Amino acid sequence: MAIKQQVMALNPARKGNMGRLNSSQPLYVYDTLIAQPWLKGVIAQIRGEKAIPGVDAGDEKAVKKAREGLKRQLPIRAIHYSKFRNNHRSSEDAVPESFLFQTTIDVDDVDYVDAALEKARELNCSNTIWKGKLLHLEYSARKKLHIDIRMPMGMTIEETQKAYCEAAGIPYDKSCITPERIIFITDKDSEIYRSKEWYGVLPDEEIQARREAFLKRGLTIDGKGTPSGAAIQPAQPGNSHRADDDYISHTGGSQKAGGLAAQEAESASEKNLIAFDLFQDSAGLKGMNIDTIGSRHSSLLAIMSAGASRVMSEEDLMKVVARRMPSYYQENDCHQLIHDFYAKYGDSSKPFSRDVIRINATAEKQASGANHTAQVSMSRVQGSKDEYPAPPPMPKKLPKLVELLVSKTPEIYQPAVAHAIFPPLATHLWNTRFRYIDNVEHEATLMTCLLAGTGAGKSCVQMPISMIMEDIRKRDQENLKREKDWKEEMMRKGANKDKRKRPDNLIIQEIDADMTNPAFVMRTAEAKGHFLYTSLNEIDQFDALKGIGNQHFRIMCLAFDPGNQYGQTRVGTQSVTERVTVRFNWNASTTIQKGQRYFSKVLTDGPLSRINFCTIPQREIGDKIPVYGTYDDQFRKELKPYIENLCMATGLIDCPEAYRLAEILSEENADFSQVTQNRIYENFTFRANVIAYLKACVLYVANGCRWEPEIEDFIRWSERYDLWCKMRFFEEDIQKANNVGEHSNKRGPSNLLQSLPDTFTEQQVVEARAALGLSEEGTAHLLSTWVYRKYVKRGSDNCHNNSYHSFTKLKYRCDGQELSQ
Repeated sequence: MAIKQQVMALNPARKGNMGRLNSSQPLYVYDTLIAQPWLKGVIAQIRGEKAIPGVDAGDEKAVKKAREGLKRQLPIRAIHYSKFRNNHRSSEDAVPESFLFQTTIDVDDVDYVDAALEKARELNCSNTIWKGKLLHLEYSARKKLHIDIRMPMGMTIEETQKAYCEAAGIPYDKSCITPERIIFITDKDSEIYRSKEWYGVLPDEEIQARREAFLKRGLTIDGKGTPSGAAIQPAQPGNSHRADDDYISHTGGSQKAGGLAAQEAESASEKNLIAFDLFQDSAGLKGMNIDTIGSRHSSLLAIMSAGASRVMSEEDLMKVVARRMPSYYQENDCHQLIHDFYAKYGDSSKPFSRDVIRINATAEKQASGANHTAQVSMSRVQGSKDEYPAPPPMPKKLPKLVELLVSKTPEIYQPAVAHAIFPPLATHLWNTRFRYIDNVEHEATLMTCLLAGTGAGKSCVQMPISMIMEDIRKRDQENLKREKDWKEEMMRKGANKDKRKRPDNLIIQEIDADMTNPAFVMRTAEAKGHFLYTSLNEIDQFDALKGIGNQHFRIMCLAFDPGNQYGQTRVGTQSVTERVTVRFNWNASTTIQKGQRYFSKVLTDGPLSRINFCTIPQREIGDKIPVYGTYDDQFRKELKPYIENLCMATGLIDCPEAYRLAEILSEENADFSQVTQNRIYENFTFRANVIAYLKACVLYVANGCRWEPEIEDFIRWSERYDLWCKMRFFEEDIQKANNVGEHSNKRGPSNLLQSLPDTFTEQQVVEARAALGLSEEGTAHLLSTWVYRKYVKRGSDNCHNNSYHSFTKLKYRCDGQELSQ
């Protein structure tokens, strides 16, 4: 099943509001959360694995109460829906279209945990309706069990819960069937198994089929209501052991009949056998008998973890295990271990580590005796580090204007185009303001920079931009001609002749890439409140605006800030002397490395957070060239109403939906920043949220001041994507810049004498000074000063340490006393 997106509704905050859930969060938010040390510590305290400070371990009542309090501190996740209106957790606010068609079985009796765990795996491999339905296994806060499963077609939450509990032989918990049901999130170590389909948005065809199955029973599309017909009758567990299958014994062991196991062993390739042996050595098991009862499970797990699962498929590894571990291969546990490992960790898109590359190449060389095979394997080298998480996927359903503007663009370029369209769209607005959640009025200043590799297709944004700017360019051409005619007239007249003054209403919005600073100020003044705009093929074309002292970066910052003032004062009568408010939208493209170098001097100075970044993923070598659609008159006709709506807007425009969305996204950003404790991410979120808000307002105005439901998902994605790019391309450099640039003393001045023991030696003073970065020279003078001021006296009351180089404190003593000499 092709799952393109995994999203959940959760509240990642510690001691968070149980009635609030952040909707449609990508799974990396959850993964970041469960890796937090504080969460692991709280779970350990709840389970009694770690002491609770201030609680008497012998007082059972106090311990129980403390553990209950700790449990309420845990973050939560919704188990049935990925989205709630206004992030409010209730049955009424659960968005039906976000129903996940999955539920969670809560095994709340410790006596059933081990049996339920085994049964869940068993049912997942059975010939019943539960085959392949297992999505997730985890230990709960009290080390009980949560089993997440996919609901069978047509069955409601309640029917699924009852049928599965009956099949697994565990008690049914009716509290798990409410639509708004949540469970407490536990740490990473508590996770036992995760399917790639967990919290996955199903393909459109399957969603439609499942909704129709509900509707035919008189239910809503998310299975609510009273069913008028019977659901699919679940096959019960009499066959769940597969005891009637021809290769399964009635004892539960997997015994390959008819020599099937031997056939699989014989079909294992020589290269895979050699690789398996090398990974065994790499796992520290060289020369050991790995097919020994008691250690074979952990041995096979270690070999797969060392990299065996990276260079061979699940089927190929089965064949090798049949040869190298024939005894263990007969056991059901062996097959389940391999299947679970590949389900959780199998990801062919990740790069090989250096060890895996070396072993894979060695195995191919030894198997074939030729070097060219090893060269083939080396072509998969992408780097020795783990791959950076993929960017958030673009929503399938888009606002109508965005859908139109990306409709002629190949899919691989659509995320970049979806960001690049906003600066030219916003350039059509004039004297239009939007009040942000901090009560500051903003104009739609939007600046987008596309960072992508050489040959990635960065020109994909040019045609959509050209179509949007067509009307402005037409007017600019007329005014440019007026300006040119005036200049020619001035050139024809002598220096002493009366000259006609510069034409009025010379509004030219699209400026040239090589425009100087004075020309920029003049164009801004003549624009009379309209935005200036430019589209640059390379980011360094901004250098023409440098002027004296990196004015181009200053312009970027000022443009984003409401009520800014910029200009120049010159003495000459022909020079430009103006004070203006910068209104400047732009698009720029560059390679990733060049972009990183360009902003390397201003990483912490403001431009990065004010710019919306996007990228283009690298295509596979040999992929077909993406094909564009045709931008014809029909496209112009469909785009025209949106442009007209933007041009007609004026004044302060209120968009309550965008305002509310900005508040929600701001809260979600704060929650995520809190759990990650990442200051760089938090700093980026402040202005990223403003950018997202302004985009939402632009779409709202372009749509005739009407809100579309698709705007919310698109804007949420747009902000997450922008933040992903900023962290991906600049976080490491900003960390280095912060480490190098931070010279302030965070401790403040300290009393050196107070830090010493009441009796100390001269050497201890030398060491204390060294800790503060002071040299040994000057120590004798310092001690003499302390003696003179009667802070200390020479010698010690300790007969073993009564020397000229020992001292006793008279003031600032650790015991709080002041002694006389």
